[in-house]
Amino acid sequence: MIKSELVQVIANRNPHLYQRDVEMIVNAIFDEITEALCESNRVELRGFGAFSVKNRPPRTGRNPRTGEAVEVSEKWVPFFKPGKELRERLNEA
Repeated sequence: MIKSELVQVIANRNPHLYQRDVEMIVNAIFDEITEALCESNRVELRGFGAFSVKNRPPRTGRNPRTGEAVEVSEKWVPFFKPGKELRERLNEA
């Protein structure tokens, strides 16, 4: 599902809201999550999961074409840990 499909589903489930308002709400939620992660804060959505950032230290990697050693710099990457409720729903038989 892409963001526009998410907006459409929410708008269809809430006919009293305009689609442009739903789009603004979805964008605001994503912006707040992004801002929190940029500040190294954890974002927890109960029943869904938690977003956080993890540090990947610098390392020596390999160029897959040439096999040459390449220095990979330190970076921060987003990390998602699904919540118990989400895991249970995914694993229902």
